[in-house]
Amino acid sequence: MSIRPDTSVQYLKGIGPKRAARLAKLGIRTVEDLLFHLPVRYIDRSNPQPVSAVKIGEETTLITRVQGTNVRRTRKGPLVQVLAGDSSGQITAVWFNRPDLQGTFKPGETLLLSGQVTFYNQPQMVNPFFERLDENPDFFKSPIFAVYPLTEGLGTWEVRRAVARALDDLEGMTETLPRHILDKYEFPDILAALRAVHRPQRMTDVNRGLSRLRYEELFFFEILVGFRRNALEYAAGGQALEVEGSLTEGFLSNLPFQLTGDQKKAIEEITADLSVPRPMHRLLQGDVGSGKTVVALHAMLCAVQSGRQAAMMAPTEILAEQHFAGWQGILAETGARALLLTGSLKGREKEENRKRIAKGAVDMIFGTHALIEENVEFGDLALVVVDEQHRFGVLQRAALSAKGEVTPHVLVMSATPIPRTITLSYYGDLDVSVIKEKPAGRAERTTKLAYDSRSAGVYRWLAERIERGERAYVVCPLIEESEKLEVSSAKETFEELKTFIKPSRMALIHGRMKADQRSLAMQRFRSGEIQVLVSTTVIEVGVDVPQATIMIIRHPERFGLAQLHQLRGRIGRGPRPSRCVLLLPSGLSPQARERLKVFAATEDGFKLAEEDLRVRGPGQIMGTRQHGLPDLRIADLLRDRNTLEAARDDAFSILSEDPRLSGYPRIATTVRRRHSESLRMLGVA
Repeated sequence: MSIRPDTSVQYLKGIGPKRAARLAKLGIRTVEDLLFHLPVRYIDRSNPQPVSAVKIGEETTLITRVQGTNVRRTRKGPLVQVLAGDSSGQITAVWFNRPDLQGTFKPGETLLLSGQVTFYNQPQMVNPFFERLDENPDFFKSPIFAVYPLTEGLGTWEVRRAVARALDDLEGMTETLPRHILDKYEFPDILAALRAVHRPQRMTDVNRGLSRLRYEELFFFEILVGFRRNALEYAAGGQALEVEGSLTEGFLSNLPFQLTGDQKKAIEEITADLSVPRPMHRLLQGDVGSGKTVVALHAMLCAVQSGRQAAMMAPTEILAEQHFAGWQGILAETGARALLLTGSLKGREKEENRKRIAKGAVDMIFGTHALIEENVEFGDLALVVVDEQHRFGVLQRAALSAKGEVTPHVLVMSATPIPRTITLSYYGDLDVSVIKEKPAGRAERTTKLAYDSRSAGVYRWLAERIERGERAYVVCPLIEESEKLEVSSAKETFEELKTFIKPSRMALIHGRMKADQRSLAMQRFRSGEIQVLVSTTVIEVGVDVPQATIMIIRHPERFGLAQLHQLRGRIGRGPRPSRCVLLLPSGLSPQARERLKVFAATEDGFKLAEEDLRVRGPGQIMGTRQHGLPDLRIADLLRDRNTLEAARDDAFSILSEDPRLSGYPRIATTVRRRHSESLRMLGVA
């Protein structure tokens, strides 16, 4: 029976509806999906290693015989132990909380074990990958054994057999890349590449096939970015704004500080965009505390002095309130009329604000998602600013832009520094301005690690600093105690701190509080009425209190480095030296501790973002789904940088000569088949 790439995977022999449902959990719905579900690693049997040659700390694969088994009961579930070995020695395999493995291993059976070797009385592997080779004689037919990502109820051999049938019965697998690209890089054709990664005879086969497949994934990724760029370039509308005038001049002259060179350069780049009758689409990227908001406000005032409106959308009410309250005084001196619109405003006040916005009775609107509600209309929207843009989806940003009768200028801001190559790839449809310089007059900021067992000492030190007039944030990952997680909550920590600091000098703030309660707590903290703010990550971005000099973060291992850097950015904004203390739990893994030591040792947000990308991947750092681009399943943006640049150059070159891909029907068909949802979200379907 022949099958096509778009055939539902359930029609493969031996699959059926039940296994198809399990495969769907892995994102596998068609035969093509299955063929692009690549092995996560390979076991090379061509040079088997004896047990006696294992090295502690290294990943290894062994073919052993089961010599004995044991099951121990623990509080967290059964612990299954298997003693295995060969003629050269023994090793113990241990699985925690795997009741399904009880009684399944039989003495004398041949067992493949693959994992990291540790030591406990003798060499052992904890939760290793395993296969019973007596049940799977096909294992010995190939020197290279592919190991696939799995899900509950689906074994390695089921995936291997499904892939084998797909490769044997496949018809109509059309080449997706142009001939000139295949020749340029000496790539195998698509079917040969898939066979090389699924049925390799040598590891060189794997490498050759993966090189082509990684390039292909990045190529179509960049085709999507190029489509979006072209759509923006050809978008109708756009009006030139007055970039020089009394409002912008008055704003800059009233600032209580001098702009940095990077801020001045960003303003020049943005005003150059705003001065022409074509919609601006620019990313303003800067490290925490580098002064992006000042640059954005200058752009907004360009719209106001042109007799039009500007809106800034923030992801949280705290951030929107911070922008509005923190700058209202200086903006009022320019004559600009500012207004706040958030979801928590009372009905009458919210309705009145909507009317003022629609009539054009207000110039600058600061808000949250409330700005894109259907019943919000603008009088004459000329500029849209999106703060912390990775927190918003493509459709949300487009909804705000659609509020303008003429396509407005768009400025998106990000405080997550991303390496240049990756910025160009993810935001290739945007012009980019970067602010790296920190404003003058800011004192030293240091970061220290301490174990939670010494928290009392840290809290006593905090109390002493508070007595000297300093202010502090204490950040926790949870609001309340959790039965599932052994993690300190904000409410628990607040109670603990009462032993060291008077409750009247502290406040608790988190996302479940009503907006007016949060605003009051923030106002009291800014004014100095209270000195300690115990919080969740609701204060992660935008909160700017220059008098705050201390940041204590509990369970920092639960945050990404970029998020920790954002939190640390809440201090060190004034002339007094600041300190960030990370309170680590006992039993922290060496890898997690090393990662946090990297964080403590550097203030460079770009370096930290790169480390975060390496550990956590771009989807979590940059909000992949938020900006409509697909997750990468094969390529890695850091490892495959050279391939990424080549794919980007090739994709953009093709689109520059043929924007509609009329001469490249295979590329057009492939991108529509694989990425229809992304095309829709990007507005280029």
